[in-house]
Amino acid sequence: MNTTAVEALRLEGITKRFGALTANDAVSLSLNKGEVVALLGENGAGKTTLMNILFGQYAADSGTVHVFGKPLPSGNSRAALDAGVGMVHQHFTLADNLTVQENITLGAEPLLRIRADRQGARQRILDLSEKYHLQVSPDARVGTLTVGERQRVEILKALYRDVRILILDEPTAVLTPQEADDLFATLRLAIADGLSIIFISHKLHEVMAIADRVVVLRHGKVTGGVATKDTDKAALAAMMMGTQAQPPKVAAAMPGAVLLQLDQVCTPDQGSAPGLKSVSLALKAGQIIGLAGVSGNGQAALADVVGGTAKPTAGTLTLNGDDRLDWTPRIAVQSGIARIPEDRHKTGTIADFDLTENAILERYTAPDFSKSGWLNWRAARDFANAIITKYDVRCPGPDTPIRLLSGGNMQKLILGRTLEAAPQVILANQPVRGLDIGAVHYVHSQLLAARARGAAVLLISEDLDEVMALSDVIHVISDGRLSPGFARGELTPAQLGLWMAGQGFEDEMKHAS
Repeated sequence: MNTTAVEALRLEGITKRFGALTANDAVSLSLNKGEVVALLGENGAGKTTLMNILFGQYAADSGTVHVFGKPLPSGNSRAALDAGVGMVHQHFTLADNLTVQENITLGAEPLLRIRADRQGARQRILDLSEKYHLQVSPDARVGTLTVGERQRVEILKALYRDVRILILDEPTAVLTPQEADDLFATLRLAIADGLSIIFISHKLHEVMAIADRVVVLRHGKVTGGVATKDTDKAALAAMMMGTQAQPPKVAAAMPGAVLLQLDQVCTPDQGSAPGLKSVSLALKAGQIIGLAGVSGNGQAALADVVGGTAKPTAGTLTLNGDDRLDWTPRIAVQSGIARIPEDRHKTGTIADFDLTENAILERYTAPDFSKSGWLNWRAARDFANAIITKYDVRCPGPDTPIRLLSGGNMQKLILGRTLEAAPQVILANQPVRGLDIGAVHYVHSQLLAARARGAAVLLISEDLDEVMALSDVIHVISDGRLSPGFARGELTPAQLGLWMAGQGFEDEMKHAS
């Protein structure tokens, strides 16, 4: 932390209400030049709302914001940008039809400039990409990028503007541990030069590694603060939740019959994302199969096949012993396959639909909610209310548009509608992304409960700790190739890391020859 203690930011008495919901209640905090303050809290605690007020996307109902001693106009993103405030959003704010370079430079170039310096902008993006270890092609169309690559573009977009205060809202949610370490190493250099950071993350080891201080929000209010040198992860979790966080115990699995079988399945490449290359995988009742890998190595292709949104171009898919040639999303749902999609905004929800509509999005034709072509809205609302209560979805009610929810609460609704359907196969793709530690433990306990009742679970996660903790069998995917299955505890993180980097596949080919 910079010892000169020049105040970069001060928020005083910030209050923001959405109807009957008070998202922020008289919140005050400060940030010094060259300091990192971590903002912690459970999902729906008001963290993202507070940062959106600072960045000018929301106008506070009351309270003030000062940047380097000067008042910041309320609800004015341009004024925030001009004051040197940048934000890496938890949810992407990118235009799919534009290139990486066009997204990064959009709004950053003077309107009166007759000709844009495209080559200069391109070179600067390449330099930042190399410096921050955020490799992505400036010419790539954003719509073709993986989730991990889109997150890199968001980070580059902020860094391109020479920000003095940087808000990082779950910046490493889709980065590998190695990529996160590289990002932190470079951020430390920028911090030493005076960059100030507000860091929002549910990964407490990251908070301990990067932050100087921690401020905790609970139900929209500041409930505490502490220097990281004076605390530990367990204490921080207790401050967030008001109680000790205990992960669920993982008992040995008792696997049963194969419910879904992929045999030598191939799919085409999608832009820079590889397709599947002769992938064979058996999902058994009462077993969790974990899939580890660096983002963009074929996880999306495998999830699409299992979820019915893509058909194999070669190989076979067998469900309960029957070959399925007519594989579609409708058939997958009707066959008892439920999915937690990777991107809750693009493929998991419809933003302007309310919670009730989103709760039955993939099951509205089921007898529970439909009869003779008519929807039973009372049953649908009861179902949505049951999810809200059981999964602690923080919201005003089931008629709330889902776009008004925090990312974590949106994820909880998706989890609830998936798990409450009692499916025989669960595709859990990044199931705890953006969730607080208490919610993470709850989701893990629910996946283990689904396993115990006989469901087959495919857990796709870029969090290696999560994969190693929950999975009965672990596969690694790299460039569309699938490794052999490894029992829990058979390989160390370092050994799995070699497979993730492709080394294990090369060694396997050498031994085979």
